[in-house]
Amino acid sequence: MPETDNLQHTTYNSRDRRPWLLLLSALVILCDRLTKIAIIHRIRPGYDIPIIPGVFRLSHVLNTGAAFSLLENLPPNAVRIGLISFSVFAAAIVFFLLWQTGRKLTPTSVALALILGGALGNLYDRIRFHHVVDFLAVRIYHYNWPDFNVADSCIVIGACLLLLEIFRPIPHDS
Repeated sequence: MPETDNLQHTTYNSRDRRPWLLLLSALVILCDRLTKIAIIHRIRPGYDIPIIPGVFRLSHVLNTGAAFSLLENLPPNAVRIGLISFSVFAAAIVFFLLWQTGRKLTPTSVALALILGGALGNLYDRIRFHHVVDFLAVRIYHYNWPDFNVADSCIVIGACLLLLEIFRPIPHDS
């Protein structure tokens, strides 16, 4: 390979991918907001629309608690302030980790971008509306999965990607 081609290849591969990863986080936030707005305008709170009868429905749940409606029976302001504080702290850590690892496009950096977007999407709702809109409802046999949203989905997908990275075998140089 000629010297200039090798130099161009190295330069191309060393580009900073953080802007693209932050764009991914922003797209997660945008998709989360747009889907929640659509649900708010089409389904009244407490109602749902069956999509796949007995399996999947669109609902409109106002979640004042944590993930899976945990803590929703505690005093609302205490839970809200606690969740906002935790979310800000967690988002700051994830942003820091993304900034550190985001020079390259890796499963870890994509996972962190998804988690950051999801955390900020739900944080926005907690600050602005004092609750999070959940609208995806899944039932598998007799088990009803707690309602969730796009932000929750991205957080879970990001966490799964991180787990896959943790348990991925490390190639040994021979």
